[in-house]
Amino acid sequence: MEKKFSKTSGLSLFTGALLMVLTMVLHPSGGSIEHILKIKKIIVISHSLAIMSIPFMAFGFYGLSVCLKTPSRLSFLAFSTAITGLFAAMIAGTINGLTLPYFLNEVMENGTNIDTIKTIIRYGKFINLPMDYILIGGLSSAIVIWSSLIVKTSVFPKWLGFFGLIIIFIGLFGVLIGFDFVGLFGFRVFVFGVASWILLLAIYLMKFKPKGF
Repeated sequence: MEKKFSKTSGLSLFTGALLMVLTMVLHPSGGSIEHILKIKKIIVISHSLAIMSIPFMAFGFYGLSVCLKTPSRLSFLAFSTAITGLFAAMIAGTINGLTLPYFLNEVMENGTNIDTIKTIIRYGKFINLPMDYILIGGLSSAIVIWSSLIVKTSVFPKWLGFFGLIIIFIGLFGVLIGFDFVGLFGFRVFVFGVASWILLLAIYLMKFKPKGF
């Protein structure tokens, strides 16, 4: 792995994680149709940042996978599951953050029946729900694999691997006790936890020195 590539991918991963955190800081809570229309601008901005973070995260994850490459190529399995989760995030962000506000603005001006609008909104929520689960499952699976490889290979400090595993195991415990990770508060907890691991990892990836350097 080239030194410049590790630095570039680490910087990309760091940027993506910061955008992800900023998204959750700005992300407003839901509400009535009138409330959504009132805060339409902040909804569009926050979800645009989320979608913007995806290519940065994907490139950074690719660099991480190359860095943790072993004969089994398990790091690329983690990359595949992470990309699946990011793709689901893009779908959810597009529907909930970009399509919904503009859709509501259009149909309210046209005087569409309010019950019809609410039914369509509810249908959109049931599309987003599995997307959230796919995102959480995809990233969690990837973190378990990457963290295990960090512990095994010592490419990065072992504590980073253990930290990643602890985050996921705490999340699993939360699921067992019924904590709602797809609600806004629960999703924020998940994102901030994962982002803290990614930001630390990105710093070490930027400092990574391949063999021979």
